[in-house]
Amino acid sequence: MTIVIGFEGSANKIGVGIVRDGAVLSNPRRTYITPPGQGRFSVETAKHHRACVLSVLKEALLQAGIQPADIDCVAFTKGPGMGGSVVAVAIVARTVAQLWKKPLLGVNHCIGHIEMGRLITGAANPTVLDCVETQRGVISYSERRYRIFGEAIDIAVGNCLDRFARVIKISNDPSPGYNIEQMAKKGSQFVELPYTVKGMDVSFSGILSYTEEMAHKMLGAGECTPEDLCFSLQETLFSMLVEVTERAMAHCGSREVLIVGGVGCNLLQEMMEVMCQERGAKLFATDERFCIDNGAMIAQAGWEMFRSGHVTSLEDSWVTQRFRTDEVEVTWRD
Repeated sequence: MTIVIGFEGSANKIGVGIVRDGAVLSNPRRTYITPPGQGRFSVETAKHHRACVLSVLKEALLQAGIQPADIDCVAFTKGPGMGGSVVAVAIVARTVAQLWKKPLLGVNHCIGHIEMGRLITGAANPTVLDCVETQRGVISYSERRYRIFGEAIDIAVGNCLDRFARVIKISNDPSPGYNIEQMAKKGSQFVELPYTVKGMDVSFSGILSYTEEMAHKMLGAGECTPEDLCFSLQETLFSMLVEVTERAMAHCGSREVLIVGGVGCNLLQEMMEVMCQERGAKLFATDERFCIDNGAMIAQAGWEMFRSGHVTSLEDSWVTQRFRTDEVEVTWRD
């Protein structure tokens, strides 16, 4: 029996999760929400995480019904993520590991999403669409690496939605993407937007700039509504993601798709399901408990890594905003 506690704080959510041999024992989290029209600044987000992390840690231990002595390993998000946020949470994880005299383990944020998705859905060897804000791509496992077949060459889809929400001052509570989706359901007019797919890669900066310009021109002239723009933006962005995912499936001969990351909680699943049905493939996705950033996903990836011999020394427990998924040797899959 192996118990791992995981600390996650790479963006606006601070979470602590505890996993025991594939069972999630606890997974509390807190979210830093900014006013409409405002983004997240690293300093304020880190301050939020520092204020919340100890209460979230106590809640996780209480929900799991365990003591620090029962824990075998302390895992934390090593990156990628917002600099101040990642550092704030990593410091707590390092301190806890030393106080409790437990091994420490730095985890790639995106691999945390993938391993949690595999655990919850039971997907065997899927093509993964990683809709994480800090790193994103179409990923498939091969020869002890999660290989990136395609990625956003500028900004992530989550960043695109967040920045558009700020332009038209959509609420950030509970998240910009969720509120954009609710508004999109009321849209009736499709506004044609740039559709930029370059082989296996996608570009979102152009569509963001164009949409921001249209928001000022068309909304001011009454040519469309904010709901129309939300509808058009979602349809265009998600169509691009479905296209590159299908191309990766064809390349890999895959018959499974796993959607991970916060953006994967919405309409994207419905569009991907249609594509999978047409290909005779199966779609796997999790609900908001596990697709949105959480501590249990770091604990689960840490559990896999720890059991296969991974440990991070204190000298190597630094964090990084740039940590590609394919940098990690996946020793636990085969």
